[in-house]
Amino acid sequence: MSGNKPTTIKEIARKLKISPSTVSRALNDHPSIGDVTKDRVRKIAEEMAYEPNQTAIFFKQRKTFTIGVILPKLSEPFFSDAISTIETVAEEKKYTVLLGQSLDNEQRELNIVQSFKKHRVDGILMSLGKNTANMDYLDILAKTEIPIVFFDCVPDLPNVHKVYSDLSTGMMEAIDAFIDRGHHKIALINGPESLLASKQRSEYFIKALKQRGLAVDTNYIVHTDLTEQGNEDAMESLCALADRPSAVVSFNDFVTLDLIRYAKQRGIVMNQDMYFISYANYPLWKYMDNPPMGSIEQYPDQQAQRAAEILFDCIDKKEAVEQAQEVIFPSKLVLK
Repeated sequence: MSGNKPTTIKEIARKLKISPSTVSRALNDHPSIGDVTKDRVRKIAEEMAYEPNQTAIFFKQRKTFTIGVILPKLSEPFFSDAISTIETVAEEKKYTVLLGQSLDNEQRELNIVQSFKKHRVDGILMSLGKNTANMDYLDILAKTEIPIVFFDCVPDLPNVHKVYSDLSTGMMEAIDAFIDRGHHKIALINGPESLLASKQRSEYFIKALKQRGLAVDTNYIVHTDLTEQGNEDAMESLCALADRPSAVVSFNDFVTLDLIRYAKQRGIVMNQDMYFISYANYPLWKYMDNPPMGSIEQYPDQQAQRAAEILFDCIDKKEAVEQAQEVIFPSKLVLK
């Protein structure tokens, strides 16, 4: 190779005095080329610092061998676990992962989708932000034949691939655990009402109480926008009740951290005056001397694994994914 000019297949062919097509087949391990010739070609290619022309390969195969992943926040252990699994699957497929954080901002989320489209990613994995309402970009992606698979926080829409956790199993186990310990005044601090996950939590909470013969008090069901202030406001509304609940199911573990801090400020003793169970089962609880009563596991690695598998099936255009797939993992209560 002279200067900064990349080595070409033709240059390797001239040096070995064979045809460029033979060099190309040898580099691609074609069965029609003998092992001796393959070894000679690979040795010279390495000596000449040959690198395949990725642009030409992409053009020929109509792929960029990249996928885009859009997550609300990488700082959350759930999503850091998920992206680790996704990158492992992608590496096995010899794909590169492009990552974008929406930070729960709808416009930012849309900008990332458009950026991935411009970069011609072969597919997208996505967990919706809490403020996402407009999903017109699905039509744009469909027209450009870029498949998308949602996981964890998924849209309440038909005909889209989605992988998520069945929140009902964990909720039923949480209510049973509270009742077994003598609690009958059980509250729910839920997320934004616009989220499918919030609607499901409310539905399963009410269903679990009714099935266990407990009255449903609407004052015990409050919502937070998942900000620190919103979490504290939700907790304050429960603490202000004359008949304060003794047990709380919260939207996730990060919400619970704010609830615990607020409760301590009010002189409420955790696991004595008030007990908490939340979703996510983050590893942070093992570092606390007095952790919440329990947390509900949602299996981020399994969700991400299955979502990635569906996406790569879509990219490979296998017949099995002609219809939208919906995969649901049961959630499970883990007592601390």
